[in-house]
Amino acid sequence: MNYPKTSMVRLGIAEDSPYILKALTEKLSSIPNVQLKVKAVNGKDLIEKLQQDSNLDLIFMDIEMPEMNGIEATYLIKQRWPQIKVVMLTVFDSDDKIFNSIRAGADGYLLKEAENQDLEKAIRDTLEGGAAMTPSIALKTLRLLRNPQLPENLPEPEEVRLSKREIEILEQLSKGLKYKMIADNLFLSVGTVKKHVDNVYSKLQAHNKLEAIQKAKSNRLIG
Repeated sequence: MNYPKTSMVRLGIAEDSPYILKALTEKLSSIPNVQLKVKAVNGKDLIEKLQQDSNLDLIFMDIEMPEMNGIEATYLIKQRWPQIKVVMLTVFDSDDKIFNSIRAGADGYLLKEAENQDLEKAIRDTLEGGAAMTPSIALKTLRLLRNPQLPENLPEPEEVRLSKREIEILEQLSKGLKYKMIADNLFLSVGTVKKHVDNVYSKLQAHNKLEAIQKAKSNRLIG
């Protein structure tokens, strides 16, 4: 999905702290063409509200919440409403939480200290097919993807076969290129690139770019 600057972007927030929720609401209210449609105090509350109206583009998700935490909620959202992007917004940058968020399907990971411009960039990058991350989180994520000693015991990767074109596109995604740039580089339409990316996600059983790259590396499909 592209991020049309003239269209309204529909957002949700899941955050159990009233103070932080108020601060986030104020920050987002200063960003043009953004509509905050859903506020939830925990993952369970968010899921219930999405069952009533799931017409959202992106959710900023806290991790540590009562009743249902953000990682559990993200997993359920990606199973039921995979079109909704989820960016974890948290004070935690531990390896386990980053990796488990990615496994659950998160599309990005920002610290709560993010400023207005960081939030706006995160919205734009995520809806354009990128991954929103603060520099410190990005470094940790790269290390996790390269390090064979991951936080959890993972099953042996199953053999996965991707087409030559799918591998080309995945390699370019791993370099941080957006769909439009990949399309230009490979002389394809943006729609064709998105279709190939969807096929890659399906074959790798991945929910987002970061998880797809990690699984592709595990299967030695890309370097």
